[in-house]
Order: sequence, then structure tokens, then C-alpha cells
Amino acid sequence: MLTRLKNRILTVLKKIPLAFTICNSISLLLLILVILYAQKFEPSVQGLFIPPATPRYPTAGLLTHTFEILCSISPVVCGFTFVIVRRINPNNSNNFFLLGSTILTAGFFFNEIYRIHIILQYFDIAKLITIKVYGVILLLYLLLFWKNLRETPYGIMITSLLLIIIAVLIDSFYYYLPIRSLLIEGIPKLFGMINLTLYFCLVCYQTILKTFNNGQWTMDK
Repeated sequence: MLTRLKNRILTVLKKIPLAFTICNSISLLLLILVILYAQKFEPSVQGLFIPPATPRYPTAGLLTHTFEILCSISPVVCGFTFVIVRRINPNNSNNFFLLGSTILTAGFFFNEIYRIHIILQYFDIAKLITIKVYGVILLLYLLLFWKNLRETPYGIMITSLLLIIIAVLIDSFYYYLPIRSLLIEGIPKLFGMINLTLYFCLVCYQTILKTFNNGQWTMDK
């Protein structure tokens, strides 16, 4: 009985890929580091798992959460496409572009979820400075990958970036506006992310199709 159970456990363990071990090891290490930091510098470790505030009414924060969900789509789609295309054709000219897009959109996503530009103010780093740094990173991205962008429906990206920039400017000068409403910032921000998500989904879809149609993949790989 024990021998059979042992053999079954060993069989299950053999079915666990290396990626599982690496992923969980890194996650556990990060969790330990975060807990140690919270124990030393924060009021309570329990706060790490504080659930989001309950909405005061059904639609409270509805579009904000929708925006955050949209932010998560682009880095996942770009990252997945990068892994697939790179596996099929390591010399694909779009590989670096897909990797750069993954990093850029992932950075935007983490900033929105974890409010990095707000948290940095606790360390005396002004919000305006953080916005300028993000702006420089975006400019470098556009300059570095302009050749790749020209081969895509980049009009969608430009439109989305303009809408997001408008939203950022409204947020930065919110208290100087004659009309103060979260809708003024939220609407262009939401449509900016809708179009940015649409852009990267289209680009990744077309990249995967083009890679397969070029006959660069065989089943024995």
C-alpha cells in the first residue's frame, strides 16, 4: 500500500515541469521579502491582504475597475505573442518590439494597480517627476520602435496615447480647472486604454498569423 502510494506521488512529481518549480520558488521568495519589509516598516503585515473597499453603490468604481482590467490585457497578449513568435522564429524582426511593448504595458499596468506614482510621494518623489520619467520612457519606446510601429495600424496607438496624455494633464491640473468632475479625466483615459488594448491585440494577432503563414513552423518542432 505504502509502496503504491509512494510510486503515485513520484509519478505526479515527474509530471511537474521545471517552470512550476521556478515560478513558485520566485513567488515564495518575493512573498517572504514583502512580508519582512512589512514587518519592519509598515504598521501591520495583515494589511498585505486587505481586500478592496466595498463600493458604496453598485456602479461605484465600475469603470475604474474596467480600466484596470483593460490595462492587464496588453502585457499578457504581447508577452504571450513574444514567447510564441520567438520560439517559432528567433530572428523575427518584431521580437524586440513585442518584448519592448510587453515591458511598457506591464509597467503601465503595475503603476495603475499599485499606484506607484502615489506611493513614491511617501519617499519625497513628486508625482510630476514620476510623470516626466514615464514620459521619457514612452518617448524612447516610440523612437526605438518607430520602424516597427509604421508597419502597424499606428493611428490607433497615436489616438490612444493622445487620449491618455489628455487624461494625465487633466489629472495634473485638476484643481485648476473651472469644472471639476472625475468624468473629465476618466472618459478619455478609458477610451485611450480601450484603443491601446485594441491596437496591441490587432498587432499580436497579425504577427502570429504572418509567422505561421510564412511557413516557419513545423509540427516536429
